[in-house]
Amino acid sequence: MRVLVVDDEQRLAAGIRNGLIAEGFAVDVALNGTDGLWLAREQPYDAIVLDLMLPGVSGQQICATLRAERVWTPILMLTARDAEPDEVAGLNLGADDYVTKPFSHAVLVARLRALLRRGAPARPCVLVAGPVRLDPAAGRAWLGEAVLELTARELALLEFLLRRSGEIVSKLEILDHVWDYHFEGDPNIVEVYVRRLRTKLGRRDLIETVRGSGYRLTAR
Repeated sequence: MRVLVVDDEQRLAAGIRNGLIAEGFAVDVALNGTDGLWLAREQPYDAIVLDLMLPGVSGQQICATLRAERVWTPILMLTARDAEPDEVAGLNLGADDYVTKPFSHAVLVARLRALLRRGAPARPCVLVAGPVRLDPAAGRAWLGEAVLELTARELALLEFLLRRSGEIVSKLEILDHVWDYHFEGDPNIVEVYVRRLRTKLGRRDLIETVRGSGYRLTAR
């Protein structure tokens, strides 16, 4: 899933980014509030990790602006403050969760995954389409009862297709969510990974190629 991290502490932002990438997320980073707000408005993120104290535009302003514009991307706020009023203010502005620095990376990932599935039938803990199941938190997938041996990127691709099961997703959408917005490599990498995933699934019919449009995971 694609996540935006907005934090002006470069080392912390890089650490969060690297940790999330290792968990299979695609991650963009903004080091100030102005860039963070622009990216959050313009790009289709699945979640936003947002620091409260930012240069340019504060995290509170970003959150309030997005909600006023009916952008409902889940927001996990980060802050060094531990005062109750700040936590209440962030949540009242529309943030979905709140983590105080310093925090555990494992807790951050667990909270992000909780945001992705909270209150939405289409985002259960275990994703299922036909014989394919995937537990994003555990990083495990199955075809029937057989465990699939997938790399982190293959798991991320399968997760994105499962979350959009039955829908046609373009190569560009896959690049944006499974890689990231700044990916400058060969876009044919999507075809390579779809082919690998089909091979490991052992059934080509589960991932359809829709000529001129993209791919679709079916529930056969």
